[in-house]
Amino acid sequence: MDILDLEIPGVKLIRPSVFKDGRGFFQQTYHQAEYAKTGIPETFVQDNWSRSEAGVLRGLHYQLKNPQAKLVSVLRGRIFDVAVDIRRGSPSFGKWCGTMLDEENHYQLYIPAGFAHGFMALDELNDIVYKCTGLYAPGDEYGIAWNDASIGIEWPEFPKPPSLSAKDAVALQLKDIPPENLPVMENK
Repeated sequence: MDILDLEIPGVKLIRPSVFKDGRGFFQQTYHQAEYAKTGIPETFVQDNWSRSEAGVLRGLHYQLKNPQAKLVSVLRGRIFDVAVDIRRGSPSFGKWCGTMLDEENHYQLYIPAGFAHGFMALDELNDIVYKCTGLYAPGDEYGIAWNDASIGIEWPEFPKPPSLSAKDAVALQLKDIPPENLPVMENK
């Protein structure tokens, strides 16, 4: 397994070992002690599975009082996965990083708590699984506009506008979110 630190400190790209032969492949998708050695010591308490068709864009989502670090993988298809640092006081506040995750590369993206997360589904059918360190809390959901110009995410070109949920279609720009609705960077 290789771990690469991305442009924003704390966001990590994991390239797991995949053992292939004529029968298929084997991959260990998570091992708490091994991940802890690489700087991912969290305890994950919830797993989610999302299925999206091509052109679906989900995000940018976060929880404030029940923050979630996430470990994202793709079982089928291909996505462009994005993390945005929204921690007040962070030197990288409002910056983003992203990467392609797909069923062929088997990569995982680790996104620390305090970040907004989103992805665009690029293949006909995409199955995304992600581990979370906090439980889903419906009353604690927040979102940032996927196309916020101040963040400037370079989403992949797609032949039509992305398909958004009603909630994501009306998400606020980062500058319009009251400061008390954004996480604060913890001193470590």
